[in-house]
Amino acid sequence: MKRPRKGAASASLPQAKVAEVPNKGRKRKSPKPHVEPEVLPDKRNLEDLWKKAFPVGTEWDQLDDVYNVKWDFTNLENVFEEGGELYEKKVYLFGCTEPQLVYWKDGQKVMCIPVVVAVVSPFPPSDKVGLKSIQREKEEIIPMKKMKMTWAPYIPEENRQSQVERLKSNIFTMTCTQRRAALKHLKLERIKEYEYCLPYFYQPLKEDELEQDTIVTIVYPMEPPVICEFDWELDDLEEFTDDMITNEVLPEDQKNAFKEFVKGQVRESKKKQREVKEARKKAIKEMDEATKTALENMRFYKFYPVQTPDTPDISDVKVPFINRYYGKAHMVL
Repeated sequence: MKRPRKGAASASLPQAKVAEVPNKGRKRKSPKPHVEPEVLPDKRNLEDLWKKAFPVGTEWDQLDDVYNVKWDFTNLENVFEEGGELYEKKVYLFGCTEPQLVYWKDGQKVMCIPVVVAVVSPFPPSDKVGLKSIQREKEEIIPMKKMKMTWAPYIPEENRQSQVERLKSNIFTMTCTQRRAALKHLKLERIKEYEYCLPYFYQPLKEDELEQDTIVTIVYPMEPPVICEFDWELDDLEEFTDDMITNEVLPEDQKNAFKEFVKGQVRESKKKQREVKEARKKAIKEMDEATKTALENMRFYKFYPVQTPDTPDISDVKVPFINRYYGKAHMVL
């Protein structure tokens, strides 16, 4: 038997194929489901116009209730579009709210209905506001800036990237820069002033209602104060006072003092009427023709929200009256 020679290579054996071990750390990605992109409706050019007009006289804690409702003011937007009633006209807007009992969702409810007033004028209708309420003995007319209010140009959505367009605006809104977060640092009396605010307007070409008013508000100093209204043409002071005592509104020992107080208030009111009348005549005499023409052609438009499925029906509560200074609107929309 032959032995293999020393140093000779042994016959090669076939190598076993090593199986590949899959990478356990790598996970196979599953295809993402196809999701259609959400298409948001285009923002209308004047969509936020009504919100830019500060609701003067509204209580601060009511503002959220007003803005949380999806009010639709497309009627306001449309009048500024080409072909609209106020297209390319110079207009000043201010807001307010009117508490109304309306049917909403599951029953009747008192809601603050937002309203926007548009004043067509070549110049701001006023730079003042009036402060008046039953609790305040006297009416005050003060500068808007004292209440941090001003007329600011409104820039439509499509022009907000252009600084040049800011100089061309024909729409101005009454704005308020008082921050709600800072209210906690104010005295209660100061906060209340915002609730008593009314946009002021003086029209010397028209007799002021104050010149015709015969009713005086009486706030007789007692604890608590006696608050009532006395008409010096219709009410007899003696009977009026006796009725107050009979109804236990006024103590009998205050009768004479109360009567003297009312007489003093009536004298003061009549004096103020004379002063207002004289001031009006003087203003007309000193007025230039351009201002007179502008005042004669000035127009007030009052806008209520449009009826939608998201808002209550307010068709029965629309009124032309704006406030005691502006009187009635020429048109209600």
